[in-house]
Amino acid sequence: MTNTYLSRLIQRQARKYGDRIALKYRDYSTEKWIPVTWNRFSELVEIVANALVSLGVQEQENVGVFSQNMPECLYVDFGAFRDRIVTIPLYATSSEAQVHYIVDDASIRYLFVGEQYQYDVAYRVQGLCKSLKQIIIFDPAVVRAAGDTRSVYFSEFMKNGESRLDRVEVDRRSSASSPEDLANILYTSGTTGDSKGVILQHSNYEAAFEGHRIRLTDLGENDVVLNFLPFTHIFERAWSYFCLDCGCTLCINLRPQDVQKAMREIRPTAMCSVPRFWEKVYAGVQEKINESNGLTRWMMLDAIRVGREYNIDYLMNGKTPPSSLRWKYQLYERTVFSLLKKTIGIENGNFFPTAGAAIPYKVEEFVHSVGINMIAGYGLTESTATVSCEWKGDFRLGSVGRILPGLNVRIGENDEIQLKGGTITSGYYRKEAKTEAAFTEDGWFRTGDAGYIKDDFLYLTERIKDLFKTSNGKYIAPQAIETKLVVDRYIDQITIIADERKFVSALIVPEYSQVEKYARDHRIAYTDRSDLLQKPEIIDLFQMRIDTLQQEFAHYEQVKRFTLLPEPFSMERGELTNTLKLKRSVVAKNYKDIIDKMYEDVVE
Repeated sequence: MTNTYLSRLIQRQARKYGDRIALKYRDYSTEKWIPVTWNRFSELVEIVANALVSLGVQEQENVGVFSQNMPECLYVDFGAFRDRIVTIPLYATSSEAQVHYIVDDASIRYLFVGEQYQYDVAYRVQGLCKSLKQIIIFDPAVVRAAGDTRSVYFSEFMKNGESRLDRVEVDRRSSASSPEDLANILYTSGTTGDSKGVILQHSNYEAAFEGHRIRLTDLGENDVVLNFLPFTHIFERAWSYFCLDCGCTLCINLRPQDVQKAMREIRPTAMCSVPRFWEKVYAGVQEKINESNGLTRWMMLDAIRVGREYNIDYLMNGKTPPSSLRWKYQLYERTVFSLLKKTIGIENGNFFPTAGAAIPYKVEEFVHSVGINMIAGYGLTESTATVSCEWKGDFRLGSVGRILPGLNVRIGENDEIQLKGGTITSGYYRKEAKTEAAFTEDGWFRTGDAGYIKDDFLYLTERIKDLFKTSNGKYIAPQAIETKLVVDRYIDQITIIADERKFVSALIVPEYSQVEKYARDHRIAYTDRSDLLQKPEIIDLFQMRIDTLQQEFAHYEQVKRFTLLPEPFSMERGELTNTLKLKRSVVAKNYKDIIDKMYEDVVE
């Protein structure tokens, strides 16, 4: 039997690198980055493995990790892998209902939590779940609820493993491990809002590693990688595992809002991100150009023009730039582009994988023009992240790169992208019907995304499945939110807006008679319906009712802005079918100006 690769990865690297730095994390009390050597990383993984055995966690049992990015997440992951235990990550912002569902569905007995919010939610869930036996708290500053006698802090949990009394059992389990063992179950949102647990085996990760070693040829021990996306997301998870396999130093960013500060402190050579990050960079540069004048403005615009001509018109198309263009580009590299990269914190940049949503063409063009090696890619949880990706100097604007070595892709019915290979999930946890529906009769996985292949590059055209994805890479099930909100007596019709947007918004057709009655009862004067729907008292009324109804949704699923429409959606304008179902594409077109206005002047 072949042991699993991940079960011994950290120990192998510790033997190779010893006291070199493997991880860094910020101590918020001192504002300093604390290093963790490979030797120490390996030691902590062993202690976790011993402690899990001491608790009585069985082989292939599920344990949950409900936390933001913390080094403890990795200690638990790799300690669990040593024991043939399955880890299930939960998003740090998950709602009580979502945590309850996952804990129940996966029969989780032990749940690791990060900070106060996660503990508070988990403690409430514990009273509702038969399976949940104990909560283990990473952050020592968390205040336990009065009467909580079962939860323990991570330091207490670790003491059970320090004696190493269970080391023989850990070694036995690790030796007995198989690539077919489950490594993770990652829960993703379905079109109805119900989560599906994607099964990822150790063999899936091993196949992903093989493909990435061929494609990402110069990631190595000199790279400093900043973790930006949550480890719960397959993109960051698989990427981080691969970076550890390559001997990189991982710098773990606890709070997403601190990422720009962290970049300037760490000066990473690599970081995976969603397109929204580069959209902010692009917007910042455009704002700087608009504020400038004279020679400075001309130089910035000319630098971008020269960069576009050099990197895109020539290099992307396999042409050799003329010497005069090369000279200009090198001049701007040392001045304008160098300053831009230093301001962001990526002057040491090697490459920056980007996926999770569509990259706006202008943003992609700009990033390549200024000489940043953004590597666009495409993937799913079900494919252990990468299906395709670009590489340095090997890209096409608008594409998501070449197919990962070892993975097979075909274009099926309705131009659907379908997959086969070692990285593809075996199915959904305890959901046989959904697993069967996810595959074709001849065994190809249905992605639900439409696209085409041209000159060996994959291009996406549209999403077949009725599932929105925000520009931050979060999946949103619009029907679940609409169904929840439309029950309110003040709401007649509602459509959720979220696909490739920064956050969730909504167009709402009010129940006009109810709103007019409210206005009469509260003596709100108005001239016509449009005037009434813009009154602050009416806006506040809807805000209050929406906030109440959407409490069970995670933060990223909640409606942040809405517009009240003075006229209902209609069949005459093509917005409704004959059976009164909403045509989302038509609504998006007809109300484009109103929708765009809801995303103006957003402070993030």
